[in-house]
Amino acid sequence: MVQSTDAAGERISQMVALTERLTELIAAEALAFESHRPQDAASLVEETSRLANIYRYESARIRSNPDLIASAPAEERTRLVRATEAFDAVLARQGRALEAARTVTEGLVQAIANEIAAQRSPGVGYGPDAEAQALNLATSITLNQRA
Repeated sequence: MVQSTDAAGERISQMVALTERLTELIAAEALAFESHRPQDAASLVEETSRLANIYRYESARIRSNPDLIASAPAEERTRLVRATEAFDAVLARQGRALEAARTVTEGLVQAIANEIAAQRSPGVGYGPDAEAQALNLATSITLNQRA
C-alpha cells in the first residue's frame, strides 16, 4: 500500500532530521578522537547509540517497504539522499579516527608491556641451575585485542 504524499513527506522529514542529528553526534565523536580527547566522546555515546538504533530500524523498514516514501516529492527524497551521503562520509571519518586511536593505544600498551618485561628480566646467574631459575621467574602478559 502506497502512503499518502503527506505521510511519505513527513516520514522523510523525520528521517532527514534523525540522520542530520546522528551525523552531528558522530562528527563530534570523530573530532574528539582526532583531538586525542576520547573522554569528550563519552558524553555522546548514549544519545548516539539510541539514535543509531532508531535509524537502523527505520532504514530497514524503508528498505523492506519502499512504498513508505515512494509518493513523497522528489525534492524531499533528494534531501534524504543528501543527508545519508553526509552521514556516510562522517561514518568513514569516524572509522579512520577510531582506527588511529586504536593503533596509538595498542602501540602504548605494547611499549609498556615491553618495558615491564625488560625490567623484570633477571640477569643470568652462575651455576648449574641458573638458566632454570631465569625461566621460572618469567611472567606472562596478556594483551587485550580490543584496546
